[in-house]
Amino acid sequence: MELLHAVFILLGGLWAGTINSVVGSGTLVTFPILIALGYAPVMATVSNAMGLIAGGVSGVFGYRRELAGMRANLLRLLPASLLGGVTGAFLLLHLPESVFGVVAPFLIVLALAMVILQPKLQRWVKKRAEANNGVPHRSHTIVMTALVYFAGVYGGYFVAAQGILLVGILGIFMTGTLQNANAVKNVLSLAVNLIAAVSYLLFAPEKIIWAVVGLIAVSSLIGGFVGSRIGRRLSPLVLRLVIVTLGSVALYFMVSKLVTA
Repeated sequence: MELLHAVFILLGGLWAGTINSVVGSGTLVTFPILIALGYAPVMATVSNAMGLIAGGVSGVFGYRRELAGMRANLLRLLPASLLGGVTGAFLLLHLPESVFGVVAPFLIVLALAMVILQPKLQRWVKKRAEANNGVPHRSHTIVMTALVYFAGVYGGYFVAAQGILLVGILGIFMTGTLQNANAVKNVLSLAVNLIAAVSYLLFAPEKIIWAVVGLIAVSSLIGGFVGSRIGRRLSPLVLRLVIVTLGSVALYFMVSKLVTA
């Protein structure tokens, strides 16, 4: 690997780790860099997902205070994320990338709509919970778990913007603040990346570029700490604006790629 290529990958990993902790979509930085440097799409996706695990660990650690009181939600949602990650990794190794290339923009639009309407929708969910003696309505819990599973499928397949999908889902159906939702999002995203990485190691080790994995891991680990320090200081309104802005950028790149394909 040329030195200049390594520098580009390190910078991309640093930025990806930072914005993944704040909201997600870091893959939309690292993945295009790897493609531009000549790596095959599936190998780039696999190596990138494995490298970003380190950034996920530092992001979860940085948001550990916001995870207080979220144990019940994590116990309910982690199995759904893990199962979704396995499904997505299987699809990555057996389906053409063009399938999710078509679906992904629609998922991002839906996620952004959920983030924008989150205060109003969350009030509606809270009212139904109050009418049920303060207990979240069972149908809401089922819907949230199912949506988290499908976000895991998407994350295991392509990784990019998985965090935006999860924040949109959790911000509406999960009790707590948007920062709590972001903290849980970091845990679920990490779980998906971990289970997908195990799948890659077991079933497609030849698609892993270890030099790329190492460079992204080191830089995203640092970025995860930086991002968590920034994200935890943002007000709900500013955090929502950041999510919508980055999500719109992600949507633009995805649609551009689809149009030029």
